[in-house]
Formats: sequence, C-alpha cells, structure tokens
Amino acid sequence: MADTIFQHFIVQDFILPFLLIFTLVFAILEKTKLLGDGKKQLNAIVAFVIGLIFVTAVFPKEVVGNLMLFLTVALVIMFVIMLLWGFVFGDIKDGFKPEGWMKIGLGLIIGIATIAAVIWAVGIRGGIIDFLFRQSWSSTFWTNFSFVIIVVLVLVYFIRKPKG
Repeated sequence: MADTIFQHFIVQDFILPFLLIFTLVFAILEKTKLLGDGKKQLNAIVAFVIGLIFVTAVFPKEVVGNLMLFLTVALVIMFVIMLLWGFVFGDIKDGFKPEGWMKIGLGLIIGIATIAAVIWAVGIRGGIIDFLFRQSWSSTFWTNFSFVIIVVLVLVYFIRKPKG
C-alpha cells in the first residue's frame, strides 16, 4: 500500500509520465511553431494525444523513467561539484586568495572526494577496489599508468610557454 499519493502506481506509472511528455511536446510545438503561429489549442491537442499514446507503451515509459532517475542523480552530483568548486575558485574580494597551484590541488581533491562519495553512496566499495587493485593485471597497469602520468607532467612543465 502506498504511503503518499505520489507513491501510488497510478501517479508514478501514468500521471507523471503523461505530464512530462505532454509538457515537453507542447513546449517544443510552441517554440518551433511547427503547426503554425498562435495555435495553442492545436498544440495542446497534439501534445495530449502523444502523451496518452506514450503512457500506453510500457518500454518507452521505462526508458524515460530510467533516464529521469539518471538525470536527477547527475544533477545532484553536478550541484555538489559546483558548490565545492565555488568554495575553492570563487572570487574573494578580501581575505585569503589561494595561489594557482593550490587551486589545482584543491580541484583534484574535490574531484577525488566527489568520486569517492559517489562510490560510497552507491554502495559498490569492495567491488571497485577489488576490480582495480586486486587483479592479476592491476600492478602492471598502475605502474604503467603512473609512469605515463609522470612523463606527461614533465612534458607539460617543460613545453609550456614561459609567462612574460
């Protein structure tokens, strides 16, 4: 039994997908003026019919539902990254201003912390660690990967143009 009205199967399986598709199709028809200028009623009828056809098909509804779940998770992750990024790279009028190397270091820490937080939140801690570090190929891979990163950093350091 559903706890709230929004958890009821009619709302989740029919009303919300219908409203999403209706709104998107109506907005696209209004913006592109595909059926003519000032044809709101016609655009609404077409969007209504497409929305009804959409909710009767099971597979497309599941695809859109999964994409919406992915979109919400991705938006939250991007919000966290941008919030942390703003703390490091924001324009401070007075007070401590980090140097360029500090910003790069803090940016790397933010990236690594965000990836670790997503792995923790998803609950795949052991699987990722085992896959990356406890395989027969992992020591060779990480040795070569570290070597390539060091070579790239040295090349970037010596090739970049001097400031001036």
